[in-house]
Amino acid sequence: MSSNTLKQRILVCGGGNGAHCLSTLAASQKKSEVHVLTLFQDEAERWTKLLEDSDVKLTITDLDGSQRELFAKPTLITKDSEIAMAGVQIIFLVVPAFAHAQYFTAIAPHLQPNTLIVGLPGQAGFEFQCRSILGNKASTCTIASLESLPWACRILEFGRHAQILGAKESLGISYIKGKSCKLPFPEVESIQEILGKKPIIEKIQNYIAINLMAKSMVHPPMLYGKWGDWDGKPLQKEPLFYQGIDERQAGLLSKVSDELLATGKMLEELKEGIDMSQVIHIFDWYKTYYTDQITDKSCLMMAMRTNSAYDGLVHPMIKTEEGYIPNFNHRYTTEDIPYGLVVMKGIAEIAGVDTPVMDEIIAWAQQKLGQEYIVGSKLSGKDVDTARAPQSYGLKTVDELFDT
Repeated sequence: MSSNTLKQRILVCGGGNGAHCLSTLAASQKKSEVHVLTLFQDEAERWTKLLEDSDVKLTITDLDGSQRELFAKPTLITKDSEIAMAGVQIIFLVVPAFAHAQYFTAIAPHLQPNTLIVGLPGQAGFEFQCRSILGNKASTCTIASLESLPWACRILEFGRHAQILGAKESLGISYIKGKSCKLPFPEVESIQEILGKKPIIEKIQNYIAINLMAKSMVHPPMLYGKWGDWDGKPLQKEPLFYQGIDERQAGLLSKVSDELLATGKMLEELKEGIDMSQVIHIFDWYKTYYTDQITDKSCLMMAMRTNSAYDGLVHPMIKTEEGYIPNFNHRYTTEDIPYGLVVMKGIAEIAGVDTPVMDEIIAWAQQKLGQEYIVGSKLSGKDVDTARAPQSYGLKTVDELFDT
């Protein structure tokens, strides 16, 4: 890459765990000028004040247990989208899926041609929503989506100290290049340089494949398997989430994955020249992406139980005087249904693939959310348009799905 390519102006959207880590990581390389746009309350003002006389400390814990520290800070942290967007070439959205529309709307008036927009992660339906909100400007940009965050991470002290807890081995990316977009830099290599050596960014041939591989498909089957027949009695302690998985939960997750695999294969049959081979079973995904963290790869249940990346993570719960009850208003349902399973169901419906297990889980979850996405086995509920299914954006045929 040329010296000009190395001095890109990057915008990180968000002020949470991932945004703290990404903005500091990018700024530490001294090869990019980093802006941060956070629209949440007075977050930009508070963060700016905290950094008047100091850098952000980023502690990176590698898989071998060793630690290193980086010190850097963004050039600019603001709530003003026009100021934030000045001269920006790469935009990372590092916010929950429910906030994507707010950021797309904020950046759209100031978006310049030949900009790369990256969902980190995009989550299912990212591209549909982005193209819809950007309108004609979408044809001048490249829209990319990574299948998950590159690492586990957390804020230790807001605005001052964040931690990366080990990067994944590899991470899939797909992108749609607008018909009149001419990026002056390579997509994958530029993102890789910002993230560092790990995870290794691997291109997935088409964006529908990455929608079917979104990790939002993991949480709803596990919640349904755990709480679908719950008797309403509080628990005395918070149950482990991934490492507490049982055969029923693993079976539901595996069957949802089977339905997504069937959808990918059907799309290959219906659309010539489409490669969906990178839509893999969730068990194979775990063995590939958590190679060093899993000690028992004998089956999906044991792979998740013995994944050290999940040590101590519990179900989303609410503490009451009687004990703990499940929190169904956690992002595992509020996000992973409308910006996850409902999107995947929409793609499967277009492909003509039956999804009885996915349907059962969505039907249960929509009751908890007070929404209606599915009626019987059809995505025809009154709240479909609030989700990111392709049907919400007028896409109803296989050709329309792939007409980028």
